[in-house]
Amino acid sequence: MDTKVVPVWIYMVVTILSTLHADRNVYPSAGVLFVHVLEREHFKGEFPPYPKPGDSSNDPITFNTNLMGYPDRPGWLRYIQRTSHSDGVLYGSPTAEHVGKATIIEIIAYNRRTFETARHNLVINIMSTEEYPLPYQAEFYIKNMNVEEMLASEVLGDFLGAVKNVWQPERLNAVNITSALDRGGRVPLPINNLKEGVYVMVGADVQFSSCLREVENSQNQLRCSQEMEPVISCDKKFRAQFDIDWCKINLVDITKMIMIHSNRPDPGTGVLPDIGGYNPPPESLKSRDFFADFLITLAVPSAVAMVLFSVLGYSMCCRREGVDKRNMQTPDIQLVHHSSIQKSTKELRSMSKNREISWPLSTLPVFSQSGEVVPPLHPDNYETTSMPLMQTQTNLQNQIQIPQQQPSGDRENYCMSTFRRLEVNGIPEERNVAEAVNL
Repeated sequence: MDTKVVPVWIYMVVTILSTLHADRNVYPSAGVLFVHVLEREHFKGEFPPYPKPGDSSNDPITFNTNLMGYPDRPGWLRYIQRTSHSDGVLYGSPTAEHVGKATIIEIIAYNRRTFETARHNLVINIMSTEEYPLPYQAEFYIKNMNVEEMLASEVLGDFLGAVKNVWQPERLNAVNITSALDRGGRVPLPINNLKEGVYVMVGADVQFSSCLREVENSQNQLRCSQEMEPVISCDKKFRAQFDIDWCKINLVDITKMIMIHSNRPDPGTGVLPDIGGYNPPPESLKSRDFFADFLITLAVPSAVAMVLFSVLGYSMCCRREGVDKRNMQTPDIQLVHHSSIQKSTKELRSMSKNREISWPLSTLPVFSQSGEVVPPLHPDNYETTSMPLMQTQTNLQNQIQIPQQQPSGDRENYCMSTFRRLEVNGIPEERNVAEAVNL
């Protein structure tokens, strides 16, 4: 009996502890950095199988945080978790507008190995402070830190200690921390242990020290414009652990700022009014007549197109004036000129068809019909310098000798002349001897 009761009591104790841990209350101050770490060790005991005391469990666990009843967190609250084997961190700086309002954050833990979930609640009660806001604020840009590294209490304490040694204030608080990626920075390359960078806003109750104001002199401003590091006397107090970009330091004096109050409308709760449930359409839909749509989309444009086509065809085909009317409106002298030009053109064409003059050598084809190249008339070693421009026809092939009349006194003598037999387009052309004699 006792052995059966003990596990039940253990289960009840674990459940009560998890319930108490789920509804955890925190009390941050307005204008002061709020940091809450979601430790994986607090959630490992809620995922079965429950480990025994002393057993190590390294299950991958991720967290999802949102404002209760909303899909996201408040605007001033941020969350970061680098890997599933590291702790998550909620951080931000609440303002005076959130004072007195309980903010309930739902935290859902996911075990990526067993796919189990655990839900916890974090109640944030923002308190007001008398020194809010601190009148003098300085923002530093640290290049060799990531935001989750800077949020660690030891690292943040060391940085505030270094600032306090330089500034010497009575009250010093961390106002806000912002990743450089949220300011438009680029993700660094995974080489040489490069960091994303982080902006740290610090507030104090005394004016800025002379060391912090050294960046405002003309020499350091010139060096910053030339992308050179300025000369700061107190940089050695930070250089051992923090690499500060002094060109990006921002000093703000709230006492000299002019406050502008604008009447903004009430943003409301952000929840849409209830207009009832969704009313789906019925399963049986009424039939619809598409005849009217057919007339509007097809019949009417087609009828208009047919009318326009008929008018255009009548204008082009049935309204032609004809050649007779054109000639009647044309002057007679213009018609005579036109007729004479046509007659002359026809006569020239008919005369060109009856020509029997042989084609010149320059118009003969260079290549034969078989595609073979015609051999040259003279060999390559033939001397062309002594060649006359007008060749005689004594050396030409296919010669025909005909008598040529030469007057010599009373007696008619005849000499032989040669004529070449030509081929034009493969058709032999030869003049009669009688025609040659009559030349």
